[in-house]
Amino acid sequence: MEGQDTGGNTYHLRPNYQHKFKPVIVKACIREILREQLSGVQYEPEEVPALSRALAESIKNKLKDAGFERYKFVVQVVIGEQRGEGVKMASRCFWDADTDSYAEDLFMNESLFCVAAAFGCYHY
Repeated sequence: MEGQDTGGNTYHLRPNYQHKFKPVIVKACIREILREQLSGVQYEPEEVPALSRALAESIKNKLKDAGFERYKFVVQVVIGEQRGEGVKMASRCFWDADTDSYAEDLFMNESLFCVAAAFGCYHY
């Protein structure tokens, strides 16, 4: 239409491949942060809430800088004392299987375990 300014708005129903959430890359980001920040750390119950928040924030910030345009992230971090007992963790999501995904990783040392999961949801 002649003379009309579209304002530069672009609407994408799907991310292009280079900006799509890639679980392999996200898992590597999570693994790097957990190893950097938890190596040699001993389980201290009073420090776990602040530590889990700091880890979640670090993971979220790294993902924001990773080039996944128009994605919203949810990061969940669980830290527990290593006692040799089993732990089960489950998540359920209702999302677009073509664009949305998640990645998770586990860190363990002699004192603690940490499970971190990052969910990426494409914002249309």
